[in-house]
Amino acid sequence: MTVAIQLGIIVGYLLLALAIGLVAYRLTDRTAEDFYLASRTVGTIVLLFTTFATLLSAFTFFAGPNVAYQQGPEWVLVMGLMDGIIFAILWYVIGYKQWLLGRQYEYVTLGEMLGDRFASRRLRGLVAGISLLWLFPYVMLQQVGAGTALQALTEGAVPYAVGAGLITAFMILYVVVAGFRGIAWTDTLQGAFMLVTTWIALVWVLAAVGGPGAASSALEAEAAHHLALGSDFYTVQWMLSTAITIGFGVAMFPQVNQRFFAAGSKTVLKRSFALWPILCVLLFVPSFLLGAWARGLDVAIPEGENVLPVILAEFTPVWFAALVIAGAMAAMMSSSDSMLLSGSSYFTRDLYRPSVEADLSERREDLLARVGVVGFATAAFLGSLLQPATLFELGDAAFSGFAQLALPVMVALYWRKTTRAGITAGILVSQTFYLSSLFTTVVPSAYAGWTAGLVGMGLGLVVTVGVSLLTTPAPDERRAIYFDGLEAD
Repeated sequence: MTVAIQLGIIVGYLLLALAIGLVAYRLTDRTAEDFYLASRTVGTIVLLFTTFATLLSAFTFFAGPNVAYQQGPEWVLVMGLMDGIIFAILWYVIGYKQWLLGRQYEYVTLGEMLGDRFASRRLRGLVAGISLLWLFPYVMLQQVGAGTALQALTEGAVPYAVGAGLITAFMILYVVVAGFRGIAWTDTLQGAFMLVTTWIALVWVLAAVGGPGAASSALEAEAAHHLALGSDFYTVQWMLSTAITIGFGVAMFPQVNQRFFAAGSKTVLKRSFALWPILCVLLFVPSFLLGAWARGLDVAIPEGENVLPVILAEFTPVWFAALVIAGAMAAMMSSSDSMLLSGSSYFTRDLYRPSVEADLSERREDLLARVGVVGFATAAFLGSLLQPATLFELGDAAFSGFAQLALPVMVALYWRKTTRAGITAGILVSQTFYLSSLFTTVVPSAYAGWTAGLVGMGLGLVVTVGVSLLTTPAPDERRAIYFDGLEAD
């Protein structure tokens, strides 16, 4: 009965998403800009919630509560508070400048914006290539998660490969039909759904166990250190390193970064980044507290299982637990569809168009963009079947990998003396350093508790500034376009 309810809810969500996509398709112009950015007309609520659902989705339901269960609830400080504030600041510092540039010069991707400023097709391709390197395994991991969840949900009736394939096929259909507008609308519903169901789950579980006082007393008896701030896991260096690399990495994630271009106005951006920390706290506090309190409850968590579904199955009705788990499945898809769209734009506009077919018509680029979604999703699906360890490592490390781009980009946006050689060297050195820390023993993974991801960011900043000071700008660089005439209406 439970399986039937869960599958029914998942199918219902898919049909609802497809219906929204069909409505969006009827409103979409046959241009690449409309397909990728909804013609830069997105309002505050939609921009806020599409970023929210795309970024935080499945992590909220699974990984976050698991960490809180094992190590304590301080993870709320890393993700719910510090990252909420850090990314909100970057939303303004990077996002507002990108929005101004995108509106004036019609940029769609980060690589396009940098390539135009530095008159460098190679830099544009480098940024796109690095972004796709980190994005590909992250998309693949969403498919792995969805396939695994369907297999577990149906107790093996739907094999892993079939489940991952079905989800991939639906995402291809939905993204190709809906484009950015449909994805953003669905994400808005998904984000609101996450907030409401997570708080209801918290209240329901606490009511069942006797309230927050009883839950905290049980936690103290089982794991008293969970009620104290800090531990061998939550060191100051680790927490700051993690918060900074995730916050800066998020700003460079293609599916998030492109949303900076999509805002309908300056007011939309201001309202969105002001509300972002509040939204983060509202979501992470209940989900992570549930994970932490679960440690003290008399519930067995099987090895390798996610905490939140087990707790919900124990203390809430079958239909509600099924609703939340189905929501987690939808959350994985809400992340993947935006990644597919962004990955397609980076490939089409930054790799294919500059090197293969520069003079694309709007209609042809729109068609190529949709074909790119199919190709990217299919490649990720094949990767999810092979499941090589290196891809999983890259997926786990993606936040810090993207963070290596952030400081060179910020320097370029705000320092006129940045040169083509400087930003290129900064990106290459920091990426090489960080990748070496992951896959070789030459570069350590930590320095006195500070992660290699954070050290790599600092290295990229120093190299970008240092090389820029030592080199002269290329004659064809457009040094003024990031500064002159950039005023909001």
